[in-house]
Formats: sequence, C-alpha cells, structure tokens
Amino acid sequence: MQKTLLILSLSAATFSCLHADEHGELIFSDDFDRNESQETKDEPGNGWGTNSKSRAKGNKQVDLKDGAMWVYIHPEADHAVSVTHPAEFTDGAVAMKFMLEDPKDNLGLDFADAEEKSVHAGHLFVVRLKSDNVQIQDMKNGNMKNEIREARLNKTLTKEQSAQVAKLTKNFPAEIETGKWHDLLVQVAGDTITVTVDGKEAGEFSSDGFAHPTKRMLRLSVPRNAVVDDVRIWRKK
Repeated sequence: MQKTLLILSLSAATFSCLHADEHGELIFSDDFDRNESQETKDEPGNGWGTNSKSRAKGNKQVDLKDGAMWVYIHPEADHAVSVTHPAEFTDGAVAMKFMLEDPKDNLGLDFADAEEKSVHAGHLFVVRLKSDNVQIQDMKNGNMKNEIREARLNKTLTKEQSAQVAKLTKNFPAEIETGKWHDLLVQVAGDTITVTVDGKEAGEFSSDGFAHPTKRMLRLSVPRNAVVDDVRIWRKK
C-alpha cells in the first residue's frame, strides 16, 4: 500500500514538473473558490482590480459565485469592464476556463505595460474570443499607438495608417459554443502568440509588438458579459 502511494505521489510530482517545464514558472493561479463580504461593490480579491469605480459609477460589475468570476457590464458604464491582475513576464502563458453566455458576448485578454508611454494606457496586444471568431491584435504598433489613436479619434487616419492597423489584426474562424465552459491557453513566445481552445490550436500570429519585453498586466476586457475560472499565469522568461 505504501509503495503504491509513493508511486502515485511521484507520478503526480513528475506530471507537475513536466507541466511547469512546458510553460515556465507558475506565478499566479486563482480558482475563485471564495465568498465576498458584501454584494453591492466589486470584491474579486486575490490581487484583482476592476474599473467599476471610475467607469461604472461604482456599480458592481464583477461577482464571485459558484466558484467562478462572473463579469457583466452595468447599464451606467461608459467603458467595457476591465478586470486586472499583475502578470510580469517576457515569454509565458495564460490559461483559464471561460464561458460566453450569448453569441453577442466576447472576452478579451489584454496584455499591457503601463510604463510604455508610446501607446495609450500601456496597451500592447489583445486576444479576443467570440462565439465565431478568435482575434489576435498587435495594439502597440497598431490602433493604440499614440499617433494612430489620436488620428483615429480625430478621424484623420491616413491610408497608410489604416493599412498598418489592418495588417496587425488577424482573425481566425472559430466555433465556440455559448453556455458551455471552454479551456483556453494563450502562449507568448518572442514575437508569436498561439491560442488554443479546448486543446486545439485556434490561431497563431507573429508581430513585433508581441515581443515587448515587459508584459506587466493582464486585463480581462468584457464589453458585455463573460465568465472565467481557473486562471493560471506562467513565466518562461
């Protein structure tokens, strides 16, 4: 019996090491298996922050229930819900379970570096998941680059700028069933991002902005509704 337990223990440890070696050092994990102390304001805990105070007049937009984090935009919000967590790495990976409840819903994983002043709000790149589409976008060299964003807001984008933004966005057809949990893995290696959904590659794209050396923050961007669970972040370097 003791020998069997020892073998099982060693097998589990070996699996854990192999998994760690594959993606790097696990630097954050959250299964959201906790309760909030009240139900009127955001209280995600475990280092998470939200923009509800500044963009939704303090109304609750993030709710922990059934061991998951439910994100829903409030009618008074003037911006998509942003749920943030520090995540410092150069190369690494982010995994989570996610669910879209309606075909109109989508979930963005927005990687940022607030210390990078060449782009608005530190936006580097985003992976966005929709029921029929996976999008990977280089925002550092594209639509969040200061001069391009300013021209876009002023409606003075040149043809060259528009072409630059377009070539830095890649869309991949997808079939992500709503009302069902899905497994997501986003891997960042140099200038290449690979997105895997339910164990199958959903898209891969290479662009200079992805190689930004200091990814400091993960922002979950939710313009409508989304549910997430079992978030893990690894740092390879």
